[in-house]
Order: sequence, then C-alpha cells, then structure tokens
Amino acid sequence: MSMRFTGRARRGMFALTLAVGLALGTVGCSGDDDKKPDTSASASRDRGSAPSAQEGKSTAPLAELKGRDGLLLQITSAQRDGGGFLTVNAQFKNDGSGSLTIPAELRGDETEILKHGTSLGGATLVDSGGKKRYYVLRDTDGRPLTTTGLTTIESGQTIPVFMQFPTPPSSTTDVTLQIPTFASAPIKISG
Repeated sequence: MSMRFTGRARRGMFALTLAVGLALGTVGCSGDDDKKPDTSASASRDRGSAPSAQEGKSTAPLAELKGRDGLLLQITSAQRDGGGFLTVNAQFKNDGSGSLTIPAELRGDETEILKHGTSLGGATLVDSGGKKRYYVLRDTDGRPLTTTGLTTIESGQTIPVFMQFPTPPSSTTDVTLQIPTFASAPIKISG
C-alpha cells in the first residue's frame, strides 16, 4: 500500500513540476503585445506604396546552366563563409513540357559518392587564374555536402539545391561551375 502511495506522489510531484515549468516558460516567452512600434505604420503611411530596398533588387540568377530536355540549373548565389567553405545555392527548373528525371550522372563517378545515392557530388569549381579545381566537400562518412535524394521534377517546377566547396583564395572572385550533363558557366563569388 505504501509503495502505491509513493508512486502516485512521485507522479503527482513530477506533473506539478512540469506544469509550473511550462507555465513559467510561457510567461517568460510571451512579450508585451500591447506595446507595438508605431514607426512601421507611420513609415508606410509616409512613403505610400514605394518599394523597399529589397523589393527593388533583381532576382536574376548569377548563371544558368542548360541540361537535357529543358532541365535548367539557375545559380542564385556563391557565398564564402567564415569556416572556409563556399556555398553555391541554386535551383533546378523544368522548362520542358513533361516530368523529367534528375540525371544520376550528377553525382559523378567516385566510388565513395556513388554509394550515397543521387546528389550533386560530381560538381566542380574551376579557378582558371589559380589553375585549381575544387571538388564538392564530403563529410566523414563520404557523403557529399550537397542536396541529395533528387528524383524527378514536374514541368514548370523548381527545386532549391546547394553545393559546398573549399573556398578559393580571397583574391579569386570568378570561377567556372562544371556539373555533369550540363554546360559550364562562369559565376562570381561574393563575400
């Protein structure tokens, strides 16, 4: 009898502690919703419907690589980061009239990458000035640091993708992106 009572008491204390913790967390996370800044409302009244600085920016891709059957790869950014990586962001776009299969050749032909499925592991960056070729980075298990699991793309659909490379020297701003089954294209590095 005493063990049953002790078990219930422990469960009750745990439930009480959990409820108090959640209540305090909710109170701590909730802000004062009554005090909202007036500047956004007055700023939009003063400017009318003028576009913001970001609305005026062009969304044109850095480069567009053409593949088979209307498959396009539009490069949206090539950005250095503090860790010594260069991340290339892009999107596949199907300009064809029907569904397309993403080519398996994109993963390249290296044994280590082949066993990890469809990816952009065959992509390379070529620095003509520095006479160097940069391959897609891999993790400790040999998986490429790219978008994986690519299968099909419907007509008119876009799929965001990324690839990570070692960063070229800071003096290098122009490189050529090469991906199997696609035409090569020069891209400009930012950052």
